[in-house]
Amino acid sequence: MVSTSFRQTVKTSQSYARRLAGNLRLNYQLCLFVLPAVVVVILFNYLPLYGIQIAFKKYVPALGISGSPWVGLKNFIDFVQSYQFFSIIKNTILLSLYQLVIGFPMPIILAVMINEITMRRFKRVVQTVTYMPHFISVVVIAGMVILFSSADRGLIGNIMSALGMKPVNFMASAEYFRTVYVISEVWQHTGWDSIIYLAAISAISPDLYEAAKVDGVNKWQKIIHIDIPALVPTITILLILRMGRIMLIGFEKAFLLQNTLNLQSSEIISTYVYKIGLLSAQYSFGAAVGLFNTVINFTLLVIANQ
Repeated sequence: MVSTSFRQTVKTSQSYARRLAGNLRLNYQLCLFVLPAVVVVILFNYLPLYGIQIAFKKYVPALGISGSPWVGLKNFIDFVQSYQFFSIIKNTILLSLYQLVIGFPMPIILAVMINEITMRRFKRVVQTVTYMPHFISVVVIAGMVILFSSADRGLIGNIMSALGMKPVNFMASAEYFRTVYVISEVWQHTGWDSIIYLAAISAISPDLYEAAKVDGVNKWQKIIHIDIPALVPTITILLILRMGRIMLIGFEKAFLLQNTLNLQSSEIISTYVYKIGLLSAQYSFGAAVGLFNTVINFTLLVIANQ
């Protein structure tokens, strides 16, 4: 009985190998085209996984990764028991959810609005203007945010003074950090993120619009009953992918906008890992915090997918 099952397994494996070899021979041009991307992913995403083991060790550079002493879950326990644990987790989750709730629907809304523009030239201008901020460096964006939100010489502060209001230094207050961060993210990435939704809308059959026009529906009804249902598959996939990165707030902008006055709400996992792992040279502890964050993201991704 065991030998029969083993022979069936071998035959199945051989059959799969023959089919795979046949597909490679038929589509070798496409395989060669994809090969550089596969090599890059292996080099920069899979090979570094070897270094994850330092999260379970007390890493000593002189001894190397394999020679450093094993400490098990001590680094993870130290992080959970640290006084900053709950504040860092809270800041990361709140900022992520804030960005998800505000930032995720905006590209959908923008794509639907652009699709309703009938003047082709004006439509191109709107698309170009909304795409452009995506190509601005994060360092430049952070500088613009700090300059505009300055109480004494910033654009927002001057407008508030002109209106008879007391200027507020938004970046010097912890309560405004999340709002400023999310607004800057929406401004920078909404236009670029709307491209995929515009592509999905362009794939809608014109017959549906013609039938809707014959039935006498207005633009709002067309959006609700044609555009939105056509976007649901794309929205679902992108939402699942976004849930898998809900704890991976961009380090660069958060770190550049961070200061001692807003640290109470701006200290998130990525900035904490940088300070602990690199600046303080606690490599094992920093790796443990990063791995902890990755496990949470993976769990959320599985739940969202289900």
